[in-house]
Amino acid sequence: MNPLRHNELLVTRRHFFGRTAAGIGTAALGSLLAADGFAKPTLKPGDDETGGILGSTHFPPKAKRIIYLFMSGAPSQLDLFDHKPKMQEWFDKDLPETIRNGQRLTTMTSGQTRFPIAPSIFKFDQHGEHGAWISELLPHTAGVADELAIIKSLHTEAINHDPAITYIQTGSQLPGRPSMGAWLSYGLGTSNENLPSFVVLHSSWSAKRAAQALYARLWGAGFLPTQHQGVSLRSKGDPVLYLSNPPGVDGGTRRRMLDSLAELNAKRLQVTGDPEIDARIAQYEMAYRMQTSVPELTDISDEPEHILEMYGEDVHTPGTFASNCLLARRLAERDVRFVQVFIRGWDQHGNLPGDIKAQCKDVDQGSAALIKDLKQRGMLEDTLVVWGGEFGRTIYCQGGLTKTNYGRDHHPRCFTMWAAGGGVKPGIVYGETDDFSYNITENPVHIHDLNATILHLLGIDHERLTYRFQGRDFRLTDVHGEVVKDVLL
Repeated sequence: MNPLRHNELLVTRRHFFGRTAAGIGTAALGSLLAADGFAKPTLKPGDDETGGILGSTHFPPKAKRIIYLFMSGAPSQLDLFDHKPKMQEWFDKDLPETIRNGQRLTTMTSGQTRFPIAPSIFKFDQHGEHGAWISELLPHTAGVADELAIIKSLHTEAINHDPAITYIQTGSQLPGRPSMGAWLSYGLGTSNENLPSFVVLHSSWSAKRAAQALYARLWGAGFLPTQHQGVSLRSKGDPVLYLSNPPGVDGGTRRRMLDSLAELNAKRLQVTGDPEIDARIAQYEMAYRMQTSVPELTDISDEPEHILEMYGEDVHTPGTFASNCLLARRLAERDVRFVQVFIRGWDQHGNLPGDIKAQCKDVDQGSAALIKDLKQRGMLEDTLVVWGGEFGRTIYCQGGLTKTNYGRDHHPRCFTMWAAGGGVKPGIVYGETDDFSYNITENPVHIHDLNATILHLLGIDHERLTYRFQGRDFRLTDVHGEVVKDVLL
């Protein structure tokens, strides 16, 4: 046989299916996508009110955008929001087995012979019209108590950091699912063609200890088209790597290069039918537009001095939590759909009193300033702000216990988060825990319920935003989740 002819016949399986995707495979795919229950193609921005696959929201939304302030490492609810004054009488006494009731422990404390009670050493006072108990560590947050819905009865099944953060961000403890921001980008599209619909900001922290890593999959698109993944902005150098033109390349040259590249990609798309090529074209175009929009976004020289003072001195240092809160407001102002601000350092197994003081100083003023800033601009009513971590902390001490120092282990059975704006009732406290902040006694809220409620506020029925992958329909809340209507206006 002619060697050239022999080579032509050696078509790989991958190549075969790639080629047939543009022929009979395309026809079959088209008939499948026409059936009910399959995802529609994403609409281009401007095609309709939202620019997403939904065409319109399932019902009128209360919020247009979200700013999610994520405290990675799990802040202690006992030292911040869940005031337990009776525990002062229990100092160094063992946690009753009737309270623990065989609950799963981490390997960090499962070998302890005792589980001594460690009451918080911090003072609490009531704030706002409804008298929410808030720690002295958060004086600025206490000042906006009347804007907050404090939920004290969150719970999760995950007991270690990585699966717990993955769970609350994606709806599954296993990696690979789309993040919440990606789901919203996919479902609702973007309101700003010059910036991504999902932006991630990482903050520096003051606690002098190692922190759990945050992996890009936490803001990834999973099996959704990749243009829906979060874009992470850097605090040093170019906000986005490779966004600036290299030396010798001007804007006109870059534009001609992208046009030629788009033509090549379009031809390849005709051959293979690979939807990721469309995603790649969209990402190149977004990067081109971001060359102008991102420098303007990150230049805060136009901010009035009284606004900068409200956020505090740290606002002048790129990468701090205060600076990122201001950037989050600027992104929200430009109609970015989902902004996630991460700060690590809350994993306080030892020396909690010293470390939590530093962490609260990092976040307190910026969080409160963000609420006040949005409100004075008339944006809080349609911007949902969420604050919290992946789980809570134990009442019993990990390691050595003294009157002034203690550590706390992971505790998934109850923890506290707060939300403000975007259709949430202001000035309420929802849910309750027992005297040990160990078990929920009133109005439990699972993290699937939290995510269902967030989607609801954006006008999305969490059971109807689905994507078919590997033979089943997936959604952010998996097969769970109930909207917590009691916290909604």
